[in-house]
Amino acid sequence: MADGDMPRKKILDRDVNRIGDSFIFPPRVMDDIHIKSELGRYRMRGFSLFKKIPHWDDLTFLPGTLTRFVIEGYREKCETKTVIGPRAKRPLELDIPVYITGMSFGALSYEAKTALARGATMAGTATCSGEGGMIPDERRYSSKWFYQCIQSRYGFNPNHLVLADGCEFFIGQGCKVGLGGHLMGQKVTDQVAEMRSLPAGIDQRSPARHPDWLGPDDLA
Repeated sequence: MADGDMPRKKILDRDVNRIGDSFIFPPRVMDDIHIKSELGRYRMRGFSLFKKIPHWDDLTFLPGTLTRFVIEGYREKCETKTVIGPRAKRPLELDIPVYITGMSFGALSYEAKTALARGATMAGTATCSGEGGMIPDERRYSSKWFYQCIQSRYGFNPNHLVLADGCEFFIGQGCKVGLGGHLMGQKVTDQVAEMRSLPAGIDQRSPARHPDWLGPDDLA
């Protein structure tokens, strides 16, 4: 969390008589509204959301015992292979139906990007460049690699695109719907700035949508 986003102590102490209460919103939501009003913008932080969201342990898989025979794990192998583009000239096969989504170099460190590439290769799946271009070692450590084409075109390089096993088009960002991308200035190092042709230390913002697309027909 940036220093400027640290809630003031008087808000954390929460004087209910001073800032009021609500029958609809819990105290933490009221506090967050007041913090945003004092900052004059939305809060910028890492490490996921404030609210709790479902995770893998909350999933329940319903067995299909009536439509097909149950796989007996001690005698039969469960096939998790997934084929992307089965009718393409060069279909892409993944050992599992999960791949490492696009997270840019800058938002993640060099060590994190290369570690994810190694882990994806060990798991038999793919990883993605994310916004802002390619770092060579990520491509080197990835057995299957997607190149992300983004709306801002920061770091786009056709020579890197031809090295990819697939192309991922950035259409929207689930955690910030309608806001586009935002890389804080302290993460725009000299190397990141060189890749994206931007000045170092300056916040980098991306538009919420591709300027060339007006609707789904433009993707056909």
